[in-house]
Formats: sequence, structure tokens, C-alpha cells
Amino acid sequence: MLTIDIITIFPKIFEYVIEFGVIKEAFSNNLCRLNIYNLRDFTLDKHKKVDDRPYGGGPGMIMTAQPIYDAVTFIKSKNNVIEKEGQKVLLLSPKGERLTQAKLKYLSGLKNIIIICGRYEGIDERVTELVVDEELSIGDYVLTGGEIPAMVIIDGVLRLLPGVVGKSESLECESFENNLLDHPQYTRPPIFKGLKVPDVLLSGNHVNIEKWRKKKSLDLTKERKPDLFDKKI
Repeated sequence: MLTIDIITIFPKIFEYVIEFGVIKEAFSNNLCRLNIYNLRDFTLDKHKKVDDRPYGGGPGMIMTAQPIYDAVTFIKSKNNVIEKEGQKVLLLSPKGERLTQAKLKYLSGLKNIIIICGRYEGIDERVTELVVDEELSIGDYVLTGGEIPAMVIIDGVLRLLPGVVGKSESLECESFENNLLDHPQYTRPPIFKGLKVPDVLLSGNHVNIEKWRKKKSLDLTKERKPDLFDKKI
């Protein structure tokens, strides 16, 4: 069973993550375990501080190394993952590798994911050197902290676990699964506000439907995600 451990200074943000949709099913069916750790519980500072001023000057505060290091050490000891390749410590950072569907697939096959949620102006670089296996980013923009990106990873990983999403075909046909965007989707009614569902989808000819869907996927990918299209061809 996959165990996901979150290190954060705002644990309450995650209280409702497991309460909705297919994510709820993952936890209800014991397909995954989620542990939330308050970073302040690991600091040696009597005032529970986890940040300090940056050396060299500059704006804002930097998260200190000690509580993060101790939190990761505690979690690793508690989980006792024998095969170290099955455990990864992730730091969510704008400097990290861009999160992709392929990366989510890889993460879903692990035994343990430990996610460090940064805050303020960043974390002491020595944390990265000592305990972080990979830095990940969900996009080229800046958020107030790593909690929302952590939720993105939780959602993206859990829905790939066997038994979470109803049909495996649903996963196989989704955008990015084959380096292609998904084709346009339609449902009832056949006409809405003067816009009709493409005739081919109403024809019952599954060969032609599949050809149409593949062409639309290729066209959309070429138009909107040319980098993915180049990988496909």
C-alpha cells in the first residue's frame, strides 16, 4: 500500500483532501495511507519558529534546515521502507522538474512518498542536499506555498492506483496518456443552443468514430501542445 507523508506548517489545509470523489475511495478502500505532519512539532526552537532571515540579506524569511531534516528522518524511520528505491522525498519548488503524467505514473508505483511543502522565500539549500531526492514544480508560476501543489500530486497519483478509477479504459483514454490531448467529448442532448454533436458520433460506426477521435486528438495536440505533438511523431 502506498503511504504519502506531507510535511507542512499548515496541516489543516489537508483535512478535506480525503473527503471527496475518487480520492475518498482510495482511502476508504485502504489503497493508500495519508499522514500529515506539522513541521512546528519538529523544531527545537522554544517559540516553534521554523524560519529565519537569509544570510547575505534580502527580503522575506527562509525555512530552517533542522526541523525539515528531523521530520524527514523521523518519517523514514517510522515507515522503515526496506527497498530504498520505493521511497522518494519530494520538495515542491519553482526550480523543480515540471510535473508530468509520466512522473505521476512513476510516483504511483512507489511504496512511500514524502512531500515537503515549502513556504516563505524558500528553504535552506542544505535540506535539498541532505534529504531531497527530487524537486518538482507544477508550473512556471509562484504560489504562496507547496500545499496546493502537494494536493495536485496526491490527486494525480491516487487516481492511477488500481481500483480507484472505475475502469482502466478511462485512464488509458485520457489526455497526456499517449502524449496526446483528449478528443472533444459530447453527451445528450444532440443539439444545444444550435450546436450539434458531430454526425459521426451518432452514426454507430465505431471504426469511423475511432478515426475521428484520433484525428481530433492529433489536431488538438498539434495546435495547443506542439511540444507533445513533436514527441508523438
